[in-house]
This record gives sequence, structure tokens and C-alpha cells, in this order.
Amino acid sequence: MTLIDRAKRGEITEDIEAVAITEGVEPSWLARQIANGRVVIPHNPLHDIEPRGIGEGLRVKVNVNIGTSRDHVDVNEELEKARVAVEYGADAVMDLSTGGDLDTIRQAILEEVKLPLGTVPIYQVGKERSLEDAVVNMTSDDIFNAIEKHAKDGVDFMTVHCGVTIASVEKLRRSKRLTGVVSRGGSFLTAWIMHWGKENPLYAEYDSLLEMAREYRFTLSLGDGLRPGCIHDASDAPQIEELSILGELVERTRNAGVQAMVEGPGHVPLHQIEANVAMEKSLCHGAPFYVLGPLVTDIAPGYDHITGAIGGALAAMAGADFLCYVTPSEHLALPTVDDVKEGTIASKIAAHAADLTRGKDWNMDNGMAAARGKLDWEGMFAHALDVKKARRYREGRAPGNDDVCSMCGELCAIRMVKEHIGGEKEEKKE
Repeated sequence: MTLIDRAKRGEITEDIEAVAITEGVEPSWLARQIANGRVVIPHNPLHDIEPRGIGEGLRVKVNVNIGTSRDHVDVNEELEKARVAVEYGADAVMDLSTGGDLDTIRQAILEEVKLPLGTVPIYQVGKERSLEDAVVNMTSDDIFNAIEKHAKDGVDFMTVHCGVTIASVEKLRRSKRLTGVVSRGGSFLTAWIMHWGKENPLYAEYDSLLEMAREYRFTLSLGDGLRPGCIHDASDAPQIEELSILGELVERTRNAGVQAMVEGPGHVPLHQIEANVAMEKSLCHGAPFYVLGPLVTDIAPGYDHITGAIGGALAAMAGADFLCYVTPSEHLALPTVDDVKEGTIASKIAAHAADLTRGKDWNMDNGMAAARGKLDWEGMFAHALDVKKARRYREGRAPGNDDVCSMCGELCAIRMVKEHIGGEKEEKKE
């Protein structure tokens, strides 16, 4: 039986119990959320992990993408990226490798990462042929064989672009997009549909996909292959058509006892983010929403971890459940280990900021505030997201007086008021 099947029977599995403890919620409530599809716990039984719950009523989660490219293949570097992601608070990792021996790379990451691991199996189809050949000549068997291979390896969730259909591609043809299709998997299937004039196998044979997901118990991440790649294209007809199709598939997925979340944009201006989240929650029946960023402006290459964190915080406050991080090298280059660290921390800040609006984890900020009020530097470091960076700044620009920082020095507001209040108390005692 799948997790949904067992949750519908009221069973409290080990994963449900573990997530309930971590989240501070009742296991019975969590089981109901899983049964109705509003929460997922991606966990392939073949992968030994610390389970994470994603969805309504839980903390906002952060995913970190790693992986090789055809131009740069270094497995050890990718494993170091995975370790850094985990160190700085990632809740899940995705292997998006397209270069090197993908099977070996995926298996190495699965062994390294004890968190939910995601992949995009259609990338493997592209890797195993020349790119042009893969786009137009891949078969249904190619796609499903890749999915099954990843499932047998122990992958916990997979992005599948089932909403790129003849209908949504027709909307794309008639749109006035500036950036067209920016999803790699989405572009594979869009080109395939345009070339053959046939329906996307992932949509046409969706029941087969559900059977496979049931058998291997992996979670479907219904991909946004037609997501907007710039602010101009946000919330347009192709995006909404695809989202509507995904909403229909969510219902079929739940009826089959398979867990699913829905992926979202992309590039979205601030004033459209809340509406985008509300639209997904409505059309997709409350399914967990997994957003890339969203990036709120297109003019900040080198700083897109910031544009993504801004959008991510707003999206999560509006109800998004899962933030896919963005690194400073987005749109420019394959991320380095340092880029992965910066991107992870930026998205963790966004997730935590949104959690505060949900009434969660105020103790973390209160702990930092109490330490600052006491000028307790060790206490501040203990509550910092990046302890190493905080210490480095403190030690690198240390003032003459250890009680204060070098910004205000002897004019430290907290110190002066603290001493004044202390002095008043001493006078009253006398």
C-alpha cells in the first residue's frame, strides 16, 4: 500500500510519526492531510532518509538543485555541494545532472544525501542521445524506462512535465512570449509535440505513470514546463492552461493513491505572486505548491538568489509550500559550491520569514533578540543561520571593547541604555 492508502485507513506510519514530531503537529491530523493530498512526504522505501513533510500547515521547505552539465563534470564537487546544502538547512536535494555517467552520479548523491532526493528523468533521455535526436526521436518507452530506472535506484520524487500537451502548446504558439520555453524538460516535450503532432506520452499514458508511482512509491512533482521565463511572460495563457491541466491530473493522482505536488513559476512580478499561489491552490485542489523563486525582476544576474528569495518569501506567505532555491549564478553558469551555499541561505531566510507569518519558530528570533539585548555574542552566533560568516565578520572587524561591535563602538545604544538602567537600579538600592 502507498502512504496515502495507509493514511486513509488512519495508520500512523514511521514517516508520519517522524514528521509530526519534527513539525510539532498531531500525527492523526497529519495523516488526514496526507490522505486528502494537501501534504506529501516524498520517500522511496529504497532510500534511507530523514523524512520531510511538504504542504499545508507545515513549515516552508527548501529544495537545492545540484548536478553536472555537459561542460563541467566533477562528481566530487557535486557531492560537496550536496553536503553544503544539507549543512545550511536544505530540506531536499535535486540532481539535475546532464553530463557524465548519470547513473553513477545519481547513485553517489543518493548515498550521500539522507534527505528526499528528486530528479528529472527526461534529462537522462536527452543525455543518452545527441540533444537534437533526443528531442524529436525519443519514444514513450525511452521516457518511462528512464523513470523506472530512477525509481529502482531509490529516487524519492520526480519532475514529470505532464501538462505540456497539444492544447497547452497551441496556447504557446499563439502567445506573445519574449522568452518562449525556458524549462529544459518542457522544451524537450514541446519540440516533440510540434515535430510529430502527437500527444505528450506522459499525458496520454498518465495511468501507466501512476501505476509505476504506486509500485515504487515515489512522489510525482508535476512540472511547469511552460513556466514564464521573464516578468513579461508571467501569468499568461500557456502558463495557466498548463496549470489547469495539472489540476485535473492531481485529482487522478489522488484517486490512484499516489502523492503529488505541483510546480510553479518562475518569473513573476510582486503584485502577481499572491494571485498565482491562490490560482494553483484553487485549480489544483490544495496540492502542495513547489515554486522556483519566483524571481521578481529580470535585471539582476549575479544577484538572482536575492530576487528569488524576495519572491519566495512572498509566495510562501501567500501559501506556497516548497521553495526551490536560486543561486547567484542563475542564467549565467553552473553553480559553484559557494553559489550553492549563498542560494541555500537566501531561500532559508525566505522560508523562515514566511514561517513567522504562520506563527512558527518565533523562538528562534526571540532567542537572537534576547542575546542581542544582553550583548551576548556567543548567544547570537548560536541563533545565526550562518554561524561561520557571523563569526568571521565579528572577528575580522573587532572593536577595542569586546562588549560592543565596531559599528557603534562606545556609542552602542543597547550598552548605554543598559548601563543607565543598571545605574538607576543601584541608586534605588542605596
